[in-house]
Amino acid sequence: MIHCGKKRICAVATCILIFATALICSWKDPQLQNNITRKIFPQAATASPAGQLCRGKPAQDAITPLTDNRTFIVSAYFDNREGKVTRVIGIVHHEDVKELFCWFCCQPNGKTYVSKATIDVHSDRFGFPYGAADIVCSEPENCDPTHVSIHQSPLGNIDQLPSFEIKNRKAEPFPVDFTVCISAMFGHYNNVLQFVQSMEMYKILGVQKVVIYKNNCSHLMEKVLRLYMEEGTVEIIPWPINSHLRVSSKWHFSMDGKDIGYYGQITALNDCLYRNMQRSKFVILNDADEIILPLKHPDWKTMMSSLQEQNPGTAVFLFENHIFPESISTPMFNISSWNTVPGVNILNHVHREPDRKDVFNPKKMIVDPRKVIQTSVHSVLHAYGNSVNVPMDVALVYHCREPLQANLPRESLIRDTTLWRYNSSLIMNVNKVLYQTVL
Repeated sequence: MIHCGKKRICAVATCILIFATALICSWKDPQLQNNITRKIFPQAATASPAGQLCRGKPAQDAITPLTDNRTFIVSAYFDNREGKVTRVIGIVHHEDVKELFCWFCCQPNGKTYVSKATIDVHSDRFGFPYGAADIVCSEPENCDPTHVSIHQSPLGNIDQLPSFEIKNRKAEPFPVDFTVCISAMFGHYNNVLQFVQSMEMYKILGVQKVVIYKNNCSHLMEKVLRLYMEEGTVEIIPWPINSHLRVSSKWHFSMDGKDIGYYGQITALNDCLYRNMQRSKFVILNDADEIILPLKHPDWKTMMSSLQEQNPGTAVFLFENHIFPESISTPMFNISSWNTVPGVNILNHVHREPDRKDVFNPKKMIVDPRKVIQTSVHSVLHAYGNSVNVPMDVALVYHCREPLQANLPRESLIRDTTLWRYNSSLIMNVNKVLYQTVL
């Protein structure tokens, strides 16, 4: 017990004792010190314990749920086009998620910086409660963070938060000219022949990389994908979205009242765009049964060179989608060995449906990814440059699928044999793949 002769001496001694106790506690529990600091200065940088730089658990999965089960993180990307920010691609509930915070870890001092996020849910949810979202956070000054964590609060223990690598930190020369983004492969996809034909057409036209967001496919399809992965053409992004949300195979909520439409296709496309922003000159956004087919040029490189020359500064080139119904066949290339392979032989389908009056003709895109901020399926939502509709006599989207105008007689269809210009190379290349995998 402390005995004080005078009240003033007693008060000073008590203050010293309280200060010493607080100092010891904060030394023993630096996380408590950090939390107190954040309560007073929620935007402040706070020191991590020595030897524990950039704590948190590295995210292992393509889709990572937060503890609220209303927010799902895909990837984080550095974006310095409008200031120094980290743009996190994710999926959120458009009403329930009100507030999120980015927790940056600064190197080399290991300080944690907490920044409130701007949550930008993309406008094209098509009525579904969950939609693609950009979770955007300003980065701290004098810090080039390599990882970020997302949390519902500026407080807490960073050790328990998943940590995401911030990609695109370094700008490098483009290793490829064309990357195709395909999302999402689902429904135990087994259209093997058409997939191989599309892949080989992409390669003939100039693609070097195809990124596929794969939910599931058949065993036979897995063998084909493995071959393309081994040769370096295909990159597979696992896409187990149905493990987290009730997914629809329809594009609008009115058709199927689930959590999110078309297996989260729009989120996958935006992730693919940013994933390839620093490694591909152009990104092509289309499905596996679609081919942007040049009519005036032999390949995409010469076509895009001409289009850019005519349209300087353009960010997005839109190509009209045209249906070549698989129900109408012209068996010019009826190759017997292909008959055992599941799927459609596109070489036998060279009649396209005419445009329908007063019906929107959807388009697919070739974009400069460095000029696009947000994309949808048939157009971009935000970009730094213009969008240009490419005339149909320059190129069109060859889309071989079930008909949209099934009642049209054959003579009402338009014969278009542009695809046959490539038949010799295509048949040889497809045979090579099939004999290594399926036949």
